[in-house]
Amino acid sequence: MKKNLWKSEGFKSLIASLICIVLGMLIGFLVLLFINPAGAAEAIFTVMKNFFTYSRTSAQLKYFGSTLVKTAPLLMCALSIMFAYKVGLFNIGASGQYCAGICACLYAALKWHWGWLPCMLFAILAGAVFGSIVGLLKSYCNVNEVISGIMLNWIILYGTNMILSQVKETTSPYTFEIRTTSPEAILPSLGLGKLFNNNIYVTIAIPLSIIMAILIMILLDKTKFGYELKATGFNKNAARYCGMAEKKNTILTLAIAGGLAGMGASLLYQTGFTQWECSTSSVPGMGFNGIAATFLGGLNPIGTIFSSYFIQHITAGGAYVDKTMYCSQISDLISAIIIYLCGFVLFLKLAMNAIVSRREEKEIKKSELENDKGGIA
Repeated sequence: MKKNLWKSEGFKSLIASLICIVLGMLIGFLVLLFINPAGAAEAIFTVMKNFFTYSRTSAQLKYFGSTLVKTAPLLMCALSIMFAYKVGLFNIGASGQYCAGICACLYAALKWHWGWLPCMLFAILAGAVFGSIVGLLKSYCNVNEVISGIMLNWIILYGTNMILSQVKETTSPYTFEIRTTSPEAILPSLGLGKLFNNNIYVTIAIPLSIIMAILIMILLDKTKFGYELKATGFNKNAARYCGMAEKKNTILTLAIAGGLAGMGASLLYQTGFTQWECSTSSVPGMGFNGIAATFLGGLNPIGTIFSSYFIQHITAGGAYVDKTMYCSQISDLISAIIIYLCGFVLFLKLAMNAIVSRREEKEIKKSELENDKGGIA
């Protein structure tokens, strides 16, 4: 039973993820000890508690709902990166595609007053278009997707600032509030908000993101299209030899990945939870955090659901650290350390695979020696 567990990819992913989480918390605790030993233990527990910091159940439910609201877009960005990675591509342009989705859904809502579904579809289309640009450059110009993705991130960011300046408040850099300007663009709640103490930001975004994770898993593991995509990622020359259109598959992969990131933007901004700041000078971190979420989840769509929630949980929990003992950036530092270490999950899995392989070789040699001795006897 024990041997079977260690051969299970899911079990190894879980162990690797837990090791990274524990290491992240330990290093974060050591940093807090170095800054101010008096409150280090309480601060690290506060990060982990998040909404449990509140004593009232009603407050806990409300802020739990808010954590879930921000988990949905992170999950979509993680799925975007995971989908491309499964096909042998690294979609570091997810942040830009997410930004394109913000631009599309907010402009359609605030300028044209579209309904929630057309706004979402427009966000998906915008992300897919920029994803396909990366795919075209990769397929026909042999431009590495990392280089083109990073360059497009900044082009999209400043383009978003310029376009959304047409729908921003006069006295501030923020766009109009979507709930007051275009309530028809708000995602429907279907009564989900009542489960979280009437949290108005809890919408169908949360179940939609989970459904998308399940659909991506089915697409990759249970369909011919998914098999062809993965085959192209493993060896595009072999895929071409087998009659697969490797260029088309590369473009489609990055278009789908871009669409997932664009949908993530819609799932956050169409709740009215936040507004876009038109003077933003850095690419949204949601896409980069998605890298950690997908690796922490063991490159598995279901695992990514839980890892996305965990990362958002500690990020939100960091805001409750006592600011009289630590500077306001300490919460971001602790979260960043844990998120950074999440990237080592794949490395730990490889190390565990190597250990298991060595043990199996020793057992095989031992059994061969025993058989030889038995034959001689």
